[in-house]
Amino acid sequence: MASGIKDKVAILGMGCTTFGERWDVGAEELMVEAFQECLQDAGLEKRDIQAAWLGTCMDEVNVGKTAMPLATTLRLDKIPVTRVENYCATGTEAFRGACYAVASGAYDICLALGVEKLKDTGYGGLPQISPGTLTSQWWPNLTAPGSFAQLASAYAAKYRIKDADLKRAMAHVSAKSHLNGTYNPKAHLRKAVTEDQVMAAPIVAHPLGLFDCCGVSDGAAAAIVTTPEMAKSLGKKDLVSVKSLQISVSSGEELGLNQWDGDHFLTTSKCSRMAYQEAGIDNPRKDLSLLEVHDCFSITELVTYEDLHISQRGQAVRDAMDGFFDRDGQMPCQIDGGLKCFGHPIGASGLRMIYEVYLQLLGRAGERQLERPRYGLTHNLGGFPFQNICAISILGSYGH
Repeated sequence: MASGIKDKVAILGMGCTTFGERWDVGAEELMVEAFQECLQDAGLEKRDIQAAWLGTCMDEVNVGKTAMPLATTLRLDKIPVTRVENYCATGTEAFRGACYAVASGAYDICLALGVEKLKDTGYGGLPQISPGTLTSQWWPNLTAPGSFAQLASAYAAKYRIKDADLKRAMAHVSAKSHLNGTYNPKAHLRKAVTEDQVMAAPIVAHPLGLFDCCGVSDGAAAAIVTTPEMAKSLGKKDLVSVKSLQISVSSGEELGLNQWDGDHFLTTSKCSRMAYQEAGIDNPRKDLSLLEVHDCFSITELVTYEDLHISQRGQAVRDAMDGFFDRDGQMPCQIDGGLKCFGHPIGASGLRMIYEVYLQLLGRAGERQLERPRYGLTHNLGGFPFQNICAISILGSYGH
């Protein structure tokens, strides 16, 4: 019977670039920046790495289709290197590959690195990701803000939430993350905004305004993983271990059946249950210490509170306005600023989230450090509300 990977993998070291409009560097320089911090944090030599995974999504405008750019850039000589891509879950997918390789016993020490260089495209949002040649014929006017605006409308309609109340809750979500981002020197946007400013911003796709949408940026993040036994033999004492790693992908049933009202994400609801079971968490509202969720839009974060089974259905607005997810609340969400302040260089986002949880668990998060965090959860959502990919990781101190 499958036993999962709980406490079979420990993080030796991590690194993360400053996210933003990195006009002065290319994807290769971003990889080096994240890797150097990661390698130094792990206390290893480059030759100690036995296998590596590269996560990057927009290959045509980035580093190409193969894993070779990671090997050539970092001079990882003659070891297996694999490129993975899974929409916005790409960074977590790279981490999963490295973790599974270690947990299986195939390798002792593995690297996961995610990178994306998007600003040089000159495109205002994300370039189109086409799953097939007929996509633009079927969805010629499809946009991410438009799709997630439909999610907001469906959510409000199902739970009979007034438009003004939903707008205010989304504004609170965005303002909370912007405040958190002011404490993070690696965030792209580091300026606080008020709820009233968010409410008054130009509408992008009703009810989503400008401050309800995350930005586009460049960045990279990396992790080196091993077994807890190997980590101890290398002199590591306070170990951050992987409690669970789960991914759920839409089968298409959301579009083909009537059971789904368009008000939440079926993949996140299922994926989170699998993650809690693997980690041995019975009560996520009580047991989790912090969340890093995929706030591509403020409504996504709001709905995700419920899909993670932390807020009851229809009660995320109340929990958000009560401050439950604020930095001084019971379960801080986006304590580092989230996608809202980092932007979304797709291949890097999942590993950037894991980086923050890693720092928090080790007590190394500086001004934004939380008091004695126990478990941290990261959540990525790729695609659209009606068809998507969800990736969830849960980290904690080894042995607890």
